[in-house]
Amino acid sequence: MGWLESESVVKKLFAIIKKNTLLRFSSPVEWLFFLILPVVFILVLSGGTAGPEDQRIQLEVVDLAQSELSSFLMTQLEQSTSINPIQTKLKDALSDFDSRQVSAVLIIPEGFSESTVMKGDAEVELKQQQNNLNALIAQQAVRTAVERIANLIEIAKASVAEADERESFESEAEKQTYFNAAYESALSLMEEAPQRINTVEGKTVDEINYDPRTNSTAGQMITWVFVPLIGLSAVFAAERQRGTLSRLLVTPTSKALYIGSTVLGEVLIASIQMAVLMLFGRFVLKVDWGDSPLALALLVFSSTLAAASLGTMLGTFVKTSGQASGLSLMLGMAMALMGGCWYPLELFPEFIRNAAKILPTTWAMQGFLDIALRGKDLFGVWQEILVLLGFTLVFFVVGVWRFKYE
Repeated sequence: MGWLESESVVKKLFAIIKKNTLLRFSSPVEWLFFLILPVVFILVLSGGTAGPEDQRIQLEVVDLAQSELSSFLMTQLEQSTSINPIQTKLKDALSDFDSRQVSAVLIIPEGFSESTVMKGDAEVELKQQQNNLNALIAQQAVRTAVERIANLIEIAKASVAEADERESFESEAEKQTYFNAAYESALSLMEEAPQRINTVEGKTVDEINYDPRTNSTAGQMITWVFVPLIGLSAVFAAERQRGTLSRLLVTPTSKALYIGSTVLGEVLIASIQMAVLMLFGRFVLKVDWGDSPLALALLVFSSTLAAASLGTMLGTFVKTSGQASGLSLMLGMAMALMGGCWYPLELFPEFIRNAAKILPTTWAMQGFLDIALRGKDLFGVWQEILVLLGFTLVFFVVGVWRFKYE
């Protein structure tokens, strides 16, 4: 007999979850709030998709010489802090330049070597897009690298001229050999030269731990999950208006079972939504969600449960679905803003930061940032999880206590 009753409860639970899910996604507009708007806001607030880790300006280099001197020039370009030289084929480089995919292309022609430099015949070609700031930066970087080589060449030439004055060279080959040796010696001395400028980085810790991709992903994930879950109040209000809830009085379905089934269904949907947005952040924006999937799962579950319980409690205070929809949107956005989901909480005055601790969004945001930015595990976010579960208990108890069928 007890087994039959348990089976009946499970059937009722799944029936209520299925009914509410079908009703919620019966309109295509729901997908706008479920997936499209969160992704759009994440991209906008994070500054777009994750770019390459090397933020230097890309300079395509075509090395037709394949000489020691051209390799040295490439080495000098790679030391630049403003450009990122990438070797490519001439055809590809010209195609990228014509389609304006790159701002500048450096072509090192055949014959670019120590011998041609000694004769004054060596030169490189730099193609630049007109009126392009990145092209000007690339030009300056190339000029700096070329001038470094030119200084070595001048030193080697001066050494050859002085040696020639003391004892003339018997042949051009002997002169070239001496030039090469002087060039290598000058290069060695330049590389061994002591560092004249010492750079010291400040050790002051930034009070605002902010990463645009992580903060925007976590913040918008919480925002667009909390708003629909708080909007759960509209579901209860609408069914009360239609008289659906009153019909439950004639069935052996308790208030706790109905409310619990409705909340559980919304929590499952919200958890799926969060998982999808976290995967989007991981693979598109390269957000690191840490090494503790258990902590992440418990934080997702506790935060969605708190939001759904808040919607349940709110549904007992409103009379119509229109009131519930407007109030849930306003309340959800305000809680997200005050909880640091749109801007770092550290930017707000101290009294607002203290007041925000009464909001579940604050604790949810703090938990996700602790995992993603600070690398904490389950033991590092247990306090946030317990606080969110505390919110859940209070909201759910008040909601069940005040719940009315009519």
